Amino acid sequence: MTSPAGDRRSLHKAFAASLSGTALEWYDFAAYSVAAATIFGHLFFPSEDQLASTMAAFSTYAVGYLARPLGGFLFGRLGDVLGRKRILVMTLVLTGVATFLIGVLPTYETIGGFAAVLLVLLRFAQGVGIGGEWGGAVLLSSEFGDPGKRGFWASAAQIGPPAGNLLANGVLAVLAALLTEDQFNSWGWRIAFLLSGALVGFGLWIRLKLEETPVFKQIQERGERSSAPISEVFRTERRALVAAVLIRVCPDVLYALFTVFVLTYVTTHTDLSRGAGLAAVMIGSAFQLFLMPLFGALSDRVSRRKMYLVATIAAGIWPFVFFPMVSGGSFFMLVTGIVLALVIHAALYGPQAALVTEQFSPRLRYTGSSLAYTLAGVIGGAPAPLLFTALLAGYDTWVAIGVYLLATAVVSIVGVVLARDPDREEEAALEPVR
Repeated sequence: MTSPAGDRRSLHKAFAASLSGTALEWYDFAAYSVAAATIFGHLFFPSEDQLASTMAAFSTYAVGYLARPLGGFLFGRLGDVLGRKRILVMTLVLTGVATFLIGVLPTYETIGGFAAVLLVLLRFAQGVGIGGEWGGAVLLSSEFGDPGKRGFWASAAQIGPPAGNLLANGVLAVLAALLTEDQFNSWGWRIAFLLSGALVGFGLWIRLKLEETPVFKQIQERGERSSAPISEVFRTERRALVAAVLIRVCPDVLYALFTVFVLTYVTTHTDLSRGAGLAAVMIGSAFQLFLMPLFGALSDRVSRRKMYLVATIAAGIWPFVFFPMVSGGSFFMLVTGIVLALVIHAALYGPQAALVTEQFSPRLRYTGSSLAYTLAGVIGGAPAPLLFTALLAGYDTWVAIGVYLLATAVVSIVGVVLARDPDREEEAALEPVR
């Protein structure tokens, strides 16, 4: 039997491994997202029309989301069959190597259209890695902890996106400040991607030192592992899967709007600079580092579903407040608007990991959670920046964007209605021995 002190150390190590791994992978993903919104258009998809170049770059952003279901199917299944730890090492390596290679990729000026093909392939690999990462990272921390505090412990993986986003934006902002625009566009942007090599090494060091989760060990010892978890999820837990997918749609779109597309909107429809947009996103992401676990812990004390419902309604309303706020070109209003948007996102994203995973039985959790995460990404996050850009170009007003986000809020509300509360008896049966 593990001593309480040793068990506590394992819990803290699992929390750190979950947070650091997802932060490093989201650093990779966020670096690409910022680059797609700012410089990849003319580097890989040159066009006389700036908006067309940006839309082409955002189409490769979508590829990363479209690749996620493959990662969810592949690594989610393996996670329920082979265990959480082993799969999380694989996903970290895959994403990190793909990002490093983007840093050495020739541009259109050097090898023509083949550069765009290679960029899409590496973006696809990034998406596959992240598609298999999230479900395992959530289980890694939550399955070491008390099920009654799952909202807090599972939030470790949720801190990853703002941490990675903050780090990526920070690195790119520093590079942009230290280098001339020509230097940054020529070679400076590559440094942010090459740094992923060192970051992945750090993440591997943490994850390789961690043991398998107690919950998976008990499932393994009892001979309860599923031999075909994907088909079993679709056969026996369809409602759980539908609910979990719909729950995730609105937060994905909200995040894409206020961390990715907002950079394009600021530079094309206000007098503010790209640097101002990056600074505002960084400030909002810094707040999320503390708000994610706070809202996760709060969801352990109040109804997770009710809390999620209120935050979803707020998400649907916020664009109709934000865009008029920034129309005057005030940096203060931009920061305020983005910070509040990311507060709403934290109220959704903090408890989301617990809400999604507890829809599924423990023996199918890696598969079910991964499928929900990745399929929702295809519906929500993948097309969002591209649709935002198209709606703005087609209607020449932010109102169309607001209506789009409001529609996704309705979709997620349906998911909350379909969702179940956790089965406490089921949790008690697999609670780690203290």
